[in-house]
Amino acid sequence: MQGSANLNIMIKAARKAGRNLAKDFREVENLQVSMKGPGEFVSKAEVAAETAIKEELMTARPTYGWMAAQGDVIEGQDPTRRWLVTALEGNDNFLHGIPHFALSIALEHKGKIVAGVVFDPAKDELFYAEKGEGAWMNDTRLRVSGRHRMPEALFATRLPASNNPGLPETLQDLARVLPGTSGVRHWGSTALDIAYVAAGRFDGCWDRRRSAWDLAAGLIILREAGGLTEAMRPDGNILEDGTIIAANEAIFSQFAKLVRNDA
Repeated sequence: MQGSANLNIMIKAARKAGRNLAKDFREVENLQVSMKGPGEFVSKAEVAAETAIKEELMTARPTYGWMAAQGDVIEGQDPTRRWLVTALEGNDNFLHGIPHFALSIALEHKGKIVAGVVFDPAKDELFYAEKGEGAWMNDTRLRVSGRHRMPEALFATRLPASNNPGLPETLQDLARVLPGTSGVRHWGSTALDIAYVAAGRFDGCWDRRRSAWDLAAGLIILREAGGLTEAMRPDGNILEDGTIIAANEAIFSQFAKLVRNDA
């Protein structure tokens, strides 16, 4: 896919920060046995990756706004455009030496996501899309799965930690979704869950408590791959609510009813 100038800037920033994350990830295993532990190292790796992304994006487009997991919100001179960035989504995996994490970059224009990049540096898989141009993983065009029967469908969600207020809701979700499906996976990265639905690896996913910057890039990638997305509230806004239900078109209605516990 021959992307726009903005998309090419996003991809360049993602690959630059991804190289740094991959290098730092190789050091985590050595830190597991240290007295101090790898937690502080991972935090520094995330900040460094976000700094690298910010330098690339804001140098190329200095008038755009900025919103990210770390740091302050920047109101750009151009009020219609802003970057939404997560430099490390899947921190716990990174911390434990599990090679499943990503960085996420989205471009918002007039309240709509118009381009997105999700990069998994451990596997060198770059998922990206622009509005109206389809979705891609490296050089491969993406399309959601064609499965239409719930018993054959595989789903993904994020299981909250024991002290997270969303845990009871998620356990109730699992009790409804698991019996009638092929299974549910918890791989620790919502951005990659959404990208995997776009790639047809998962048939759907859901999450109840995420930030806008964790979801934004995946949204356009999935939609451009033919998937459907809604907030938990049918009339809600995904980025404002921080909730998402996503699936291929054939099973979306059935899946959404299960997650929402609709009669």
